[in-house]
Amino acid sequence: MHPLLALLLAGAAQVDITPDWFPLIINCGMLERTATSVSAPLFAKAIVLEQGNLKTAILVADSCMMPRELIDQAKAIAEKATGIPANRQLISATHTHFAPAAMSCLGSSVDERYAHWLPAKLAQAIIEANSRLTPARLGSAAVEDRDHTFVRSFIYRAGKELTDPFGQKSVHANMHPGHQNPDVTLPTGPVDSTLTVLAIQSTKGEPIAMLASYGMHYFNSKPVSSDYPGVFAKQFEQRINAPKNFVTIMSQGTSGDMMYMDYSKPQLKDLTIDTYTSGIVDNAVKAYQSIAFETNPTLKMQEQTLTLSRRLPTPERLQWANKLLVDKPRNQPEVYAREAIYLSKEPTRTLKLQTLQIGTLAIATWPNEVYAISGLKLRERTGFTKLMNITLANGAEGYIPPTEQHALGGYTTWPARTAGLEVPAESKILTQLATMLAQFKPARKPTRPTKNYWPMDDLEPNKDFEIEGLHAYAVPGKQNGALYLASSTLRFRRPIKNFTLDLQVWTPTDKQWQPMRIEQRNNKRLTYLNNKLLTESPATPGLILQNFEGAVDEIRFTP
Repeated sequence: MHPLLALLLAGAAQVDITPDWFPLIINCGMLERTATSVSAPLFAKAIVLEQGNLKTAILVADSCMMPRELIDQAKAIAEKATGIPANRQLISATHTHFAPAAMSCLGSSVDERYAHWLPAKLAQAIIEANSRLTPARLGSAAVEDRDHTFVRSFIYRAGKELTDPFGQKSVHANMHPGHQNPDVTLPTGPVDSTLTVLAIQSTKGEPIAMLASYGMHYFNSKPVSSDYPGVFAKQFEQRINAPKNFVTIMSQGTSGDMMYMDYSKPQLKDLTIDTYTSGIVDNAVKAYQSIAFETNPTLKMQEQTLTLSRRLPTPERLQWANKLLVDKPRNQPEVYAREAIYLSKEPTRTLKLQTLQIGTLAIATWPNEVYAISGLKLRERTGFTKLMNITLANGAEGYIPPTEQHALGGYTTWPARTAGLEVPAESKILTQLATMLAQFKPARKPTRPTKNYWPMDDLEPNKDFEIEGLHAYAVPGKQNGALYLASSTLRFRRPIKNFTLDLQVWTPTDKQWQPMRIEQRNNKRLTYLNNKLLTESPATPGLILQNFEGAVDEIRFTP
């Protein structure tokens, strides 16, 4: 590339998207709410990057979620004004739960006036950022922040399952169980604690913008409010003494099952949004100050579509829904009755997926609420040490739990527009994003564990094992992650007759990790726990654990 074509231009801007009329419909609760005042202003914040023949825009808006159709309207307006193609624009939501309803969500209707007004405002932010293009350089960094996000989904003990809106006792795992709830066991998966930042400054060293991504759902506030992303921006700019036009953006990472509460411990008293956010800012400043800036960074972007089916209601479910259907739902059954009707009228959805390479940083976009384990899988598959996952981007197609977690139930699996895609949706989106990212950098070959040893921290199914029943991957383990079996069976895929296994197990009864040994010889099976004989039974080729409730870690095999 000619040096002049490699020159990077950048601009940033923010536009106030706080409405000045009331009342407003507020969504992202189970039922509809309204707001009559503003607690903190809302903004649409944009960065435009140009290098050679490629110009791209990245925008994050203080909104709970925005439908693809509304976002497409904004992109069309911006394209007409700036020439930036719609498929080179990334528009996402912060997922504040305290913004006007840009789309209908569960028991909440869309605020039609706000949804009509918003696209032009989003486009305005891109247009203004484009007008401020200047020679620039950029850099990125990633740090671990393990203190401010935790898994909010927990597995319920056998016999303590909850009832779903359809009258079935199907909820083996659910969000927000309460602190130290005796009816739950372990979180359903791992935490992605990576805080990723992209910093942009002029070639003269003048700060222009910072884009961050972190996997925490939301804090708490009063509508109308930008919640913790707005507080983050203010605090960060104060800490670095940012110039007047500097733009700080916090995007939503893979936080579908994340929250600021650690439910395994007592509830923290008097934790404020300012105190909470200051801890994240500490780590963001640390990352920001470590950045080495590049004047001629690689800039690439691509977009692909993916059409997925929805889980449509059966004739019996539709009959049930029509009996309960009301204009404004008052409870969960009425909410999901109305959602069943909506799903039946639109059996498929087309998603827009994007990947970007900005210097040494990779960005993947998901138009969904994404579990932390999915972001970790994408990082593991692609080998990018700095991978920024931006979710609720270019649409809002609902929760996409990993395939195995659909069977655990909970509101992230109940069919609705907020959780209605086909069961393997997560796997299909993940695979397509990984393929797209592979065009930027070859995938890293996964390392194989030592022969006859399994750390059991797999994020995805291990080909050596077969599982019958409910389970979850990468739950908290003795070392790293562990496999959880919910009254399920684990066996080797090969029918091995004679072996000795040493493993670590955790059960809801003991709530501690303990060593287990299984000796299977001469048609006899002996199981020891803490070096004491637990059971003696006939041998079963390949069987490891049967109808086991708890977690399994660190399996070592001796022939």
